[in-house]
Amino acid sequence: MTQNELYVPKGASANAQYAVDIDPKRAGWAHSSLRIVELAAGGTHTFTSGDSEWIVLPLEGGCTVHVGTEEFQLLGRESVFAGVSDFAYVPRDAQATIASGAGGRFALAGAKCERRLPARYGPAPEVPVEERGSGTQLRHVRNFASADAFDCDKLIAVEVVTPGGNWSSYPPHKHDEHRPGVEAELEEIYYFEIDGPNGFGYQRVSPSREGGSDVLAEVRSGDAVLVPDGWHGPSVAQPGHDMYYLNVMAGPGETREWRICFHPDHTEGYR
Repeated sequence: MTQNELYVPKGASANAQYAVDIDPKRAGWAHSSLRIVELAAGGTHTFTSGDSEWIVLPLEGGCTVHVGTEEFQLLGRESVFAGVSDFAYVPRDAQATIASGAGGRFALAGAKCERRLPARYGPAPEVPVEERGSGTQLRHVRNFASADAFDCDKLIAVEVVTPGGNWSSYPPHKHDEHRPGVEAELEEIYYFEIDGPNGFGYQRVSPSREGGSDVLAEVRSGDAVLVPDGWHGPSVAQPGHDMYYLNVMAGPGETREWRICFHPDHTEGYR
């Protein structure tokens, strides 16, 4: 893919329903999806999950998620920088409605899947949070739907907050080959928000093979970067402006796992 195809600036994938709408057809791959729905006070949004499983994740505000006879009250949060959020899992072949009394913004992280798992609530206190790296490589990872934290069929999704001036997604790493026990093949979407007005960051994706993905993008709130293959990282936050990104991943492997390979030229000095 070209840089223009991999970098999705704010508004480029918007439509009447979603502020961001990246499905496999738009991305040019087979599994991963991301939608961002914005609701005014008292607003509702109904969608059919189809052949995909979805997680409804509040970015700003709270909501109620109805899935069949199930109802999940999501307290949400003031912003992605305020801490972890609770969330709701919507299985394939279902209809769901999101309703928000005060309004807000909500991410729908999706993946094509085979099994139909039950609709469920994900409590915020049960989300594992880890500090990864140290010094200027420190970042905070919220593993709300990592492969070992929450049961899905194919979907893997995490949040990362990088303090202003720091690097994350470092060392550069890849997951574009099926190598059992070593590397898993996963398509990935990065969705960004930057704390404070006029904040920005940078995202690098470099080729892991001849003709592979190659992009260096200046990213701002509402932007996304697609990673179908290649070494991705670093993600660099502007000094004074924390950077958030939501990672959505899925792939063809029979086992749902996150296995990555670090770039051999950039591991020295990693903390």
